Amino acid sequence: MMVLILSGVLVLTVGGCVCVWWAARGGPRWVRVVATATLATGELARRANRSDRGPSGGGGD
Repeated sequence: MMVLILSGVLVLTVGGCVCVWWAARGGPRWVRVVATATLATGELARRANRSDRGPSGGGGD
């Protein structure tokens, strides 16, 4: 079951990256929508990762 979920996440990630690439080259509207959603999701993940580190910067010591 876990392999199926991870496979789905991988397919969505690769598909989103392809849409970002295609949208940068003037793809159709639905591709630009998916690309925007992909970039927004990536930004949310980045912000969540930064806030998890705390004020020390997450040195990992």
